Amino acid sequence: MPSPVVERLLLELHTSLTLRKRPEDVARLVQDLYAAQETDLDTATEAALAKAAEHSLRNLWHGYTSMREEFARPVGAQRQLLRAATLFTNVPELPGDAGDDPARIEAVIRQAGEEIGRSYGQNDFGRDRLDRAERTAAGLGEISKRQYNKRFRLLRRMEAKLARVIHEQRRREVTLTGKGALAHVLPYELFATDPDTAAFIAYLTARGHMRSVFTNGRQRQAYDEVAAALFQRLRNFPERTCWYAVAHVHPTAEVLAHVSDQDLTHLLLRWNGFLRQVADLLEDAWNRHPLERDTMIVRRGDDSSTWNQAAQAWNTARAHWFALLSELGQDELLDRFCPGKVPRLMAADVAYWHRMSGGGLHPDTYVWAELPLPWEVLRGEKECPRSLVEAACARYRVDPVSGAWTAPRPAVEAVAFRRTPELVHGVAVADPLTASALRSAGIFSGKHQRAAAQEWW
Repeated sequence: MPSPVVERLLLELHTSLTLRKRPEDVARLVQDLYAAQETDLDTATEAALAKAAEHSLRNLWHGYTSMREEFARPVGAQRQLLRAATLFTNVPELPGDAGDDPARIEAVIRQAGEEIGRSYGQNDFGRDRLDRAERTAAGLGEISKRQYNKRFRLLRRMEAKLARVIHEQRRREVTLTGKGALAHVLPYELFATDPDTAAFIAYLTARGHMRSVFTNGRQRQAYDEVAAALFQRLRNFPERTCWYAVAHVHPTAEVLAHVSDQDLTHLLLRWNGFLRQVADLLEDAWNRHPLERDTMIVRRGDDSSTWNQAAQAWNTARAHWFALLSELGQDELLDRFCPGKVPRLMAADVAYWHRMSGGGLHPDTYVWAELPLPWEVLRGEKECPRSLVEAACARYRVDPVSGAWTAPRPAVEAVAFRRTPELVHGVAVADPLTASALRSAGIFSGKHQRAAAQEWW
């Protein structure tokens, strides 16, 4: 049984899996965890953690970051539920968290609808409302037309609100999965099986949750020297490591070799279902405004936020799916069914920056443009075998194996640790206080700045 202090730290690390805490602050929690256990760390791990934790908020004089430390949460239906409780006699007041639960929102809509003779889904204000005779027949003669209409409109708005809540909750899950794989669904009991396992998963997830930086180069890699040092401890103590938990976030061949076929199959099925969910989100964004597929440069009207979140989630899920297929010895499936990667949309100014610095479109963009769309492949409407992907890669001199088009992602080398920058709309700035001022002024937002802000700037 862990001590209360160790238990508290493990809970805090587990909570961080759904937050956006800076890797430096997670490294400090890992330091505290090992100190509470009086663990003798090897020199490499101790030095790596100290290098990262040196810049944690607890060690900085201002102890402040201008960036939110959690992912945006959907606005629930609390206000609508409270209003329903005042208008309908059979709707009780519910706790605040009920507004975030789609099942409870729907139950209230159905329950309240019975009170005015309305069925779920009857939202047409012209056809679905009851007239005077129908209200009288339904026992609603005491309710005036005005009061009846008020209740009808509320339930119609609540159904629309429910659809938005479900959509935004799905988007949030897609964002979390794209950034941190399945870390956010790891149960505490599995996560806390082994402190070394918990430390590695929490730190790697924090690195994965970092925001993208406005750059014409590659984004920062999640697996750095601190993650490598923590992973080495798992190698040193393989018998106590929970490799199944690690496989949720780091599906290398070395990790998956320690996982049972039953657990591998469970993960494969989970990722298979998630791929279909993300494909629906991609298709919805595409149907609302088809993209410039040959360049993937943002145009007016494109929902770049939804597309980029879904694209990152698709590529993460696809990489895990490929790795699990390989470990289970089912690579031959790719001969018939090999859906491609999905590129993110690029802002026009970033694309221009690439051209001016001697670059251009990434070769993967050309390959993507020639392959069937992911949702068409998943539904079986179009075929995308491995041979088709290899032919497209060959035309643009892309290695389909090292480029992860027809094989799992190759193992990466750890990069050096660099402290997390303060960002204002993706642009790195000197410190959090300056970042707060620039963000309030509207700098880098692409919008008109306030007059006072323009003078200050």
